[in-house]
Amino acid sequence: MRLPLRPVLRADRSERRQPEGRKADMSTAMVPAEAEAEILAELRRLRARVPQLSGALAASVDGLVLAQDSAAAEAESVAALTAAALGVAQRLSDSTGQGGFRELLVRGEHGYVATYAAGDVTVLTLIAEPRVNVGRLHLEARRSSLRISELIEDSLGRRGRDPDAPATPSA
Repeated sequence: MRLPLRPVLRADRSERRQPEGRKADMSTAMVPAEAEAEILAELRRLRARVPQLSGALAASVDGLVLAQDSAAAEAESVAALTAAALGVAQRLSDSTGQGGFRELLVRGEHGYVATYAAGDVTVLTLIAEPRVNVGRLHLEARRSSLRISELIEDSLGRRGRDPDAPATPSA
């Protein structure tokens, strides 16, 4: 007998805490609401550019949802599965000498699931219809993953900086 699944409720940001004994790092750090809104706007722009997308999700590499643009309620499950697939993809890429993970494409009977690295701490996962132009999907997703990476890095950089300290020029 299967038990019915309970809906997963997203905890309020103030309720999210690090597990006991685990140091906070960039992969588990939550982005500020302003950055989350910008990431969501980027996901919406991506879906407008690729209308065959039925869902778009930005998540941390350890499976925490950062932003989603999808009617599906399974964002937490997709983010967790993405984290698991990412681990396998990283090991496969490393063990075959192909370097660091960049993207993963899964083609199913009813469409595609594509995951793209968005910096070191974030991934972009897309759900696409079977009639999507895969070349266009890759082109647009790579652009969006770069933008999301910039938003995350900027957000994490700003949070770690003293707002009163002078900005240091980058080399």
